[in-house]
Amino acid sequence: MTTVTIDEVEYALDSLSEDAKGQFASLQFVDQKLAQLNAEVAVYQTARIGYANALNAALPKEGGKEKR
Repeated sequence: MTTVTIDEVEYALDSLSEDAKGQFASLQFVDQKLAQLNAEVAVYQTARIGYANALNAALPKEGGKEKR
């Protein structure tokens, strides 16, 4: 028997109503998507740091501001 814990209460999955099972499945889906998006954000943040470092390395290193 599969159980799920919701708000620190354990439930037998097969004892839940169809509505509750559907809501639980939707919650799992959203949690998976959020985890995926958070992983993507981490990748983009890492790329941004790399681009910022590369930009900094490409800028002139003279003592003052560059004249226009």
